Formats: sequence, structure tokens, C-alpha cells
Amino acid sequence: MPGAIALEAGITPALALMLFVTFLQVPLAELGRALLRLRFLLALLMANFIAIPLVVFGLIRFLPSDPMIRLGVLMVLLTPCIDYVVTFSHLGRGNAKLLLAATPILLIAQIALLPIYLGIFLGDAATKLVHMGPFLHAFLWLIAIPLTLAAVVGFTAARSTAVKRVTDTLGVLPVPATALVLFVIVAAVVPQIGLALQGALMAVPIYVAFAATAPFIGWGIARMAGLDLQASRAIAFSAGTRNSLVVLPLAFAVPGAMPVLPAVIVAQTMVELVGELFYIKLIPLLSSKQSVT
Repeated sequence: MPGAIALEAGITPALALMLFVTFLQVPLAELGRALLRLRFLLALLMANFIAIPLVVFGLIRFLPSDPMIRLGVLMVLLTPCIDYVVTFSHLGRGNAKLLLAATPILLIAQIALLPIYLGIFLGDAATKLVHMGPFLHAFLWLIAIPLTLAAVVGFTAARSTAVKRVTDTLGVLPVPATALVLFVIVAAVVPQIGLALQGALMAVPIYVAFAATAPFIGWGIARMAGLDLQASRAIAFSAGTRNSLVVLPLAFAVPGAMPVLPAVIVAQTMVELVGELFYIKLIPLLSSKQSVT
């Protein structure tokens, strides 16, 4: 597409729309019940923000010392997905509703913890590459505004039949909105991948190794927490699925990011989407075998 890179300006609005319609699917009562599922939340947070960072710390040792490549890998692997992971978890017979209800918690936690982890893993290089401004901007446009609007609309829908009909109509939008985000991101970034192909290819073996191990780490933590099979599957999907779509605007804000940083991040998306096709077959199979034994 001629001029596809200009679509970069549409990434944040498309993400905001996607997150708004995603959050709109989370009834406040369901969110309250999710918060009461303490074992699920603790296992989810432990898998994504303790176990996975330890795995990532080991994997980045095999990357070249180029700070931009390392930053791209860290930004995407340290942030759990909050959008299409719900769909894939449903296809893999996981508790998608419970995972959906936990998405605001996951998003807030990763935006708060990512700068801390980058500082730990990158040291002094993090202070030169990562600034708080983009994180505050992301919190405002990708968490605060979509979540507040979704809460207001949901509250109003409970008292207005007309608004309820509107929200029911909006209920069909999460998948098309996610497809729109994928299209905008791929169209804007793929032209850059050719300019940064070497850096992107260096990250691919790390992404494959992560995809092959992370879901089973999440599964193990969930089973140790005593969760049921559906909840365990949901955590396995969450551990293996990363938030490349949401972190991309943060990457564009890094000085000198183009073309390497976006290319490294989008390369993970390509690997992950293939991996999800294996997850929806393997994770239920693993669950069935373990439930028999």
C-alpha cells in the first residue's frame, strides 16, 4: 500500500476503540466476582509478572548486545495480552469470561511494572531509551478513558433499554476492532521490517523458545494453585500470549526506534499467531491427560 506508514497515526485510536469495546464486555458484577477469585488472580499475576520475567531474563542472554533489539524483545515479552487472548482461550476451552474480567487488572499492572522491569534488565540503557511520558499517555488513552467510558455505558445500560440495545450492538465489535488494529499495525510496520530484517530475525528464535515454554509454565502455576481445568487453561493462554499491539505505541515513542524496534515487536506477533493455533489443540489435550492421571 502506498503511504502505508502514514497509518501509524491511527494505531492509538484503533487500540482505544478495541479496548473500549473489550472492556464493555466486562459486566461490573462479573469484574467484582473476578476480584473475589483470589487464587485465580494471584496465579495469573504470579505467572505473568514473576515467572515469565524470570524466563525472559534467561532468554535475552542469547540476544546480541544491541539495546534496541533487547528493548523490543523485553517490551513485548514482559506484557501479557489483554485482547485476542480471550478469543484464543475460549477456542482452547479455557475460562475466557474469567480472563476477560481480569483484563483491566492485567493492563494496569503491566503499564505500572514495565518501566521497572526495563530498568532492571537494561540498566543504564533504560534511562536513555525509556521515558515515563509515553507510559502516562498510554495509561490515559488505553486504560483510563476506555475503562471509564465502558463503565459509564455499562452503568447506564442497566437503567436504559435504549442504551442496552446499543451495548448489545457494540458486543459484536471486539473481534472486528482487533482485526482493524492488526491491519493498521501490520500495514504501518511491515514496510519497516525489510529495513530491519536482520534485527527482527535475531529475535525470532527467542520468540519461538518463549512460545514453546511459557504456556506450560502458566499451566503449572495454575495447577499448583489448585485451580480447575478451565481456569488453568486460561492462565496457560495468558502466559503464552503477549501484548504486542498495546506496547507498539510505546515503542514508537522511543528515540531512534525506527525501524528496528517496531519490526522486532511485530515479528513476535507473527510467531505468536502461529503458536496460538498449536495452543488451542495442545493445551486442552494436556489438561485432559493430566485430569485422568
